[in-house]
Amino acid sequence: MTITRRDFLNGVALTIAAGLTPIQVLRASPSGRYYPPALTGLRGSHVGSFEVAHQMGWEKKVFDTDSLPLSEEYDLVVVGGGLSGLSAAWFYRQQHPQARILIIENHDDFGGHAKRNEFEAGGRTIIGYGGSESFQSPSHLFSKTVNDLMQSLGVQTKRFDTAFDRDFYPNLGLSRAVFFDKENFGEDKLVTGDPTPMVADDIAPDKLHARPIAEFINDFPLPEADRQALIALHNAPKDYLAGKSVDEKEQHLSKTSYRDFLLKDVGLSPAAVKYFQSRTNDFMALSIDAVAAYDAYYVGFPGFSAMNLPPISEEAKAEMEEPYIYHFPDGNASVARLLVRSLIPAVAPGKGMEDIVLAKFDYAKLDVADSPIRLRLNSTAVSVHNVTGGVDVGYSRGGQLARVRGKHCVLASYNMMIPYLLRDLSAEQAHALSQNVKYPLVYTKVVIRNWQAFTTLGVHEIYAATQPYSRIKLDYPVDLGDYKHPRDPKQPICLHMVYVPTSPNSGMNARDQARAGRGKLYGTSFEQLEAQLREQLQRMLGAGGFEHHKDILAITVNRWSHGYAGYSNSLFDDEAESEKLMNLARQKVGNVSIANSDAAWSAYAHAAIDEAARAVNELS
Repeated sequence: MTITRRDFLNGVALTIAAGLTPIQVLRASPSGRYYPPALTGLRGSHVGSFEVAHQMGWEKKVFDTDSLPLSEEYDLVVVGGGLSGLSAAWFYRQQHPQARILIIENHDDFGGHAKRNEFEAGGRTIIGYGGSESFQSPSHLFSKTVNDLMQSLGVQTKRFDTAFDRDFYPNLGLSRAVFFDKENFGEDKLVTGDPTPMVADDIAPDKLHARPIAEFINDFPLPEADRQALIALHNAPKDYLAGKSVDEKEQHLSKTSYRDFLLKDVGLSPAAVKYFQSRTNDFMALSIDAVAAYDAYYVGFPGFSAMNLPPISEEAKAEMEEPYIYHFPDGNASVARLLVRSLIPAVAPGKGMEDIVLAKFDYAKLDVADSPIRLRLNSTAVSVHNVTGGVDVGYSRGGQLARVRGKHCVLASYNMMIPYLLRDLSAEQAHALSQNVKYPLVYTKVVIRNWQAFTTLGVHEIYAATQPYSRIKLDYPVDLGDYKHPRDPKQPICLHMVYVPTSPNSGMNARDQARAGRGKLYGTSFEQLEAQLREQLQRMLGAGGFEHHKDILAITVNRWSHGYAGYSNSLFDDEAESEKLMNLARQKVGNVSIANSDAAWSAYAHAAIDEAARAVNELS
């Protein structure tokens, strides 16, 4: 009998449960090579990565590692091998070139959310990103620290101007589309020619192949009155808060969700408002019921142009208009790979951004005894506390506990976990850390046999307001180094699909929605997720000739139960109090400093790097 990849993954789950580590499992595979990026099935927060942490968080289990013998000593121990943890190790080495550093990471791969997915299809390697996607507006948001690091790693952001082919899909005549499902709109219908602008759009405004807004909306499966109301919202908006001062308008919009603004102030019907329901999911990890109307104004949603609101600053406008093209084929996983290769040169040959994409990584070189810098995967920290002369760090690996010591420690895990790890925390700081509740999300990669269904339908990206996956798109067209993006619609390609488990119209605040979504993800099996995405793709693409049972070649579901860092939300938070909590949460404790993107309340790669630099400088 042939053993399928799914059988192998299910075997991994069973074996881990029996006490065998992922390293042992993968080394026992037919290839004998430990290489997590090539694994499909349920990835991201995968089986084996979270169980020990859940014992601490859910069961309040305390792991006693103080009585264990001290196994190793380092100058720095970093907890978390994501972009922030790897950057912290890099910055520390810059200050202390001879330092011995240990990085421990609970997943079976490094990078944190900057994960790499690899597939073999059609006789070629197809690379995708499992999490952290691209640089966000580097010309406007990157600090000198981040730019200096990128330059040291050989990353030239200007290179993406030619690596990313912004005209590729437009030159094929493809547009964006909206999918309406019969459960909510009475019929399954794909409406092409979507003119809706994106924040930091990768497609130039004049290349969208967009239809006039009235023509586009008149194709919606909505009653005539709803269609005319939506057209008026876009083409002839009113001052929906007439009689209020500018200050009163700003206050009202800051404390009113975009959904309530559309329903109560604009007067749209619930059916018409559903069209907007998930427009904010990918960018904000919340549906419009939990996003302030003022934030919707800020990012260009319709309904505000006649309200005499203060204009968005030129700096902010330029930031949002900077194109979203700063993308490696594997997203920011290439930055993680560049950092690891810089820290541990034996892991892969080459240097710079051109060769990193296809560089062969030898994971066996990550944790070598005589190496000054070691990266230890499948290892979950369970205890961190200051001792005389340093910091003791206990961790669990393969069911075994160990204790190491560092002169310093950087915690680059997410904030909510730190109160269960760091024994020296005050109650006030522990509370502040707990307030950054991360938003769950799923990045699913689906390799399809060809993409002729998309060209037949005339689309390259689809927004689905009320389906599980709110955004489905053909992979970004990036050629970098020797890696070439598929050019022929007859060739296999990778689809990127975004699912954010929100709770629309539930009345829950943002943090509770995040917690509910996380519980939903943990309770959903890979088989359920697979059936869900197959059904949705078939309904959207079937009219173009797509047949999921033969056209889908591989699926990787990158489940991030703790995804985007939390941020201050004016619907539920006070901005000044949020700032106070953020600053308190990241305070140094003895010889322990705190990095990660949570420390900035920002889900961007540049924030993770800046926080790493701050954390290391605090230790100096």
